[in-house]
Amino acid sequence: MPVVINHILGGIGNQMFQYAAGRALSIRNKQQYVLDLNGFQNYSLHNGFELERVFAITPLIVDASTIKKFLGWRALPLAGKLLRRPQFAWLRGSKLVVEPSFRFWADLFNRRGDSYLSGYWQSEFYFKSVENAIREDFTFKIPLDGKNAELALEFLNIQAVSLHVRRGDYISDSKTGKIMHTCSLDYYQNAINYIAQRVNSPTFYIFADDTDWVKQNLHLDFPSVYVNHNKGDESYRDMQLMSLCQHHIIANSSFSWWAAWLNAKRQKIVIAPFNWFRNGIDDSDLIPADWVRL
Repeated sequence: MPVVINHILGGIGNQMFQYAAGRALSIRNKQQYVLDLNGFQNYSLHNGFELERVFAITPLIVDASTIKKFLGWRALPLAGKLLRRPQFAWLRGSKLVVEPSFRFWADLFNRRGDSYLSGYWQSEFYFKSVENAIREDFTFKIPLDGKNAELALEFLNIQAVSLHVRRGDYISDSKTGKIMHTCSLDYYQNAINYIAQRVNSPTFYIFADDTDWVKQNLHLDFPSVYVNHNKGDESYRDMQLMSLCQHHIIANSSFSWWAAWLNAKRQKIVIAPFNWFRNGIDDSDLIPADWVRL
């Protein structure tokens, strides 16, 4: 049986995009779906591979020796770096599939044989056709409890709006800062005003990696609650909570992108920033058509 092997790396939001695109391809072609997690062996960022721990999935995992047999010399680390460059595309062979750009690449759907996917695949277009299967896969495995369960109950009776602020490595890491914008106060203020004009009596639940900065700089004239108790391995609980809100103001972050997407309510309002990247990457396929960019 032909197989789709997907190279998974990054934080949980990136992992979800990668998983969803590969899963969609495997469903379309009725192929076996396998994950390559070998990149996490020397990976110190975020919380490592989280999908199996967080969601109700038990993926098949492939070891490094199998990858070497599958790709041959193309599995060598140096070869992998070179083959990701467009000028070496002719050397990739029939199995290695490298994402050609950040925009949606429809040719992925033309794949039929064995495939090894390398890329981020950050567009709903890759998995929209199998949305129900992806939502089922991304069902949170462990129910909320304690303070998180209390917050989830609050959301049921009010117009809860999640507001995500990400600064962290966008500020502290020079390499990341050259790629990613930091959402401005004007963006958040305009998003708050947009919501307030369309939602009766909103309550804003603020999820931030720098709560002190938000308290000092962002002024809300509406009820607001800071959610900052989910740390470390429990950080994903913020995504779980945000997904239960009625509406969303997301950061330029795949974490809150997925929190908003996992909310299946038809009447939701999702605000996303125009300025996602600093380096000119075309992100026009990143934000679903029914979301609002400000």
